[in-house]
Amino acid sequence: MPRRLPLPEFTAMLAMLYATVAFSIDAMLPGLPVIAAELTPDAVNRAQLVITSFVLGMGLGSGFAGPISDAIGRRATIIGGAGLYVIGTLLAYVAPSLELLLAARVLQGLGAAAPRIVGLAVIRDLYQGREMARVSSFVMLVFMVVPAIAPSIGQVIIWAAGWRSIFLAYVLFACVATGWLMLRQDETLPLAARRPLSLPVLLRGAKEVLGDRTVMICTAALTVGFGQMMALLSSIQQIYEETYHQGADFPKWFALSAVIAASASFVNARLVMRLGMHRLARGAFAVMALFSTLVALVLASNLLHGAAAFAAFYLWATSVFFMAGLVFGNLNAIAMQKMGHIAGMTASVMSAVSTVFGASIAVPVGLAFNGTPLPAITGAVICSSLGWIAMGLLREEG
Repeated sequence: MPRRLPLPEFTAMLAMLYATVAFSIDAMLPGLPVIAAELTPDAVNRAQLVITSFVLGMGLGSGFAGPISDAIGRRATIIGGAGLYVIGTLLAYVAPSLELLLAARVLQGLGAAAPRIVGLAVIRDLYQGREMARVSSFVMLVFMVVPAIAPSIGQVIIWAAGWRSIFLAYVLFACVATGWLMLRQDETLPLAARRPLSLPVLLRGAKEVLGDRTVMICTAALTVGFGQMMALLSSIQQIYEETYHQGADFPKWFALSAVIAASASFVNARLVMRLGMHRLARGAFAVMALFSTLVALVLASNLLHGAAAFAAFYLWATSVFFMAGLVFGNLNAIAMQKMGHIAGMTASVMSAVSTVFGASIAVPVGLAFNGTPLPAITGAVICSSLGWIAMGLLREEG
């Protein structure tokens, strides 16, 4: 059995590895107007693709990171992914056009998939069931610190050195997180439990994952949950700037949202041992669908104006992030309960499907931005309703 780090250190280390993804997305948000003005002035909505191209790359990389980690181990896979991430980041730093920047962001996402996917497999190597959900909640609680401060960090860097310098901060962040893992975390997958990286073995593993009803239902629910969150992130800076004229204060408002949303992980960690993962996840989808419907109706009817309209949007946007803390960890833990022997493959399939199809939801919703938050809110109504329906097909497990 691999040595376990003290839970606080293990939580902080995994949270920082996970946060490579959040930092790569959220620190870029304040730079989108500058990128649009410099690289795509005739079609400013296309700057959103800087976010979704990274997510697309992450989804594609998710299909490989898990099986590779099942074959060569968790540490080596995370380190290799970090190297690929750094290469993509440096290419983005020097990209002269939007098209090349998007290609570099895809490469960045490919590398970032490793800490995101393999980190989940590391948790499953050491924990399972409700205990895994509890540990995941603590990781998410620490992880949410990064979205809280990332836009402010990004804005300071832009002011001081220009938007391209954000990519240098990404390199530093990745090196610190990966170095921590290399120095402190033992390999969690013993040699005897590894699976050869061969086509027949991969096909058998993928067939087992795709044939498991619980895994597929959880993956479908993750897809719509991730899709509605990414749809909001794609257009959130424009909503603050163009709809509510809060662009200058966007990092502060976003930080407050992240801090509030982080409490969902604490709530989940406290309640999951008593109520169970299924009940919490399905309930979160139901509340999100109903609340999104209410906010959409209120804003569409123009009953609220000015500060009141912004407050309604802000409460809704914060609730989208809060819901993620009650859903994502629980769905992963439910799906992984019986899949410990192919934890990497399971994490890869789930993440690849939910990320790629979630991004496919986010892109059209984000590009549909029309000066109001209604496209994003309508997307959440549909996605949360589908998530609630999906969880209804799943018997209570855990």
